[in-house]
Amino acid sequence: MEGANGAEISNGVRSLHGDPYDDLAARSFATLSVEVREDRALVTLNRPEARNAISGLMIRELHTVCAWLEEHPRMLLLTGAGGSFAGGADIAELLERGRDQALQGVNSRLFERVRRLPMPTLAAVDGWALGGGAELSYACDLRIAGPEAAFGNPEPGLGILAAAGAAWRLPELVGESVAKQVLLAGRTLDARAALACGLVMDVVPAEKLLDEAHAVLDRMARSSATALRLTKLVVDAPGAHPVADDLAQAVLFEGQDKRDRMTRFLDRRRDRGASGGKNGNKGSGVPGTDSERTEGRA
Repeated sequence: MEGANGAEISNGVRSLHGDPYDDLAARSFATLSVEVREDRALVTLNRPEARNAISGLMIRELHTVCAWLEEHPRMLLLTGAGGSFAGGADIAELLERGRDQALQGVNSRLFERVRRLPMPTLAAVDGWALGGGAELSYACDLRIAGPEAAFGNPEPGLGILAAAGAAWRLPELVGESVAKQVLLAGRTLDARAALACGLVMDVVPAEKLLDEAHAVLDRMARSSATALRLTKLVVDAPGAHPVADDLAQAVLFEGQDKRDRMTRFLDRRRDRGASGGKNGNKGSGVPGTDSERTEGRA
């Protein structure tokens, strides 16, 4: 079966001919497994023998994925193989790194690149997300957890600090008090604690983790891709940004997608009014279905 631009689609996976990074899903990765779909990429950290520790090679391979997603914007679902998300950075490699490597920001440059990907990113975390693994999950827009998920930053115990974003991202995500418990007191946030402090959006059974993560992306995929992209840009803009709000909205107001979606909403409201309303609303225009609530309210 062929999709747009001559892309072949089989079992929901799209092979994109002519892409500058070739077919991402067909590339050979040593530390990752990658599946590309029409609207998303599923990337699995795949070093289960090392609890998916983040090595220099994994960093380079994730840069390749990021470069492709920057050229071909899709949502990213990031997870880990073998019951862990990522048990930290590769300690043997860290031992050999010196001042110059620290100044290069080997991990922090990648995690910031993940943070700035054009479309929403979701980390599906079960098992350990420690050190650099935790910081990689913090760089994603959203996180969903399995019951055995555990987030922690034990770097001071190794004589270093969490220098790939945790020291400033974690306070933004969970507040200064909880962040200091993790970063200074060595607290590990289990799934229940991560949910309570808002670090994760939900905790689901391990066997349903990927299904639930895909369901989250499915909900987002029903929204306007351009609206999602611009919303992410505005939310991530530093400080107050009313001008950014206005500019992003101006772009969306001129789009055909906005006109089509609002027209469908108004048509549904008119149809309900003509039939005497739904659930006693008498044609009030109050959205009555999940799709209407998602699509019809500004």
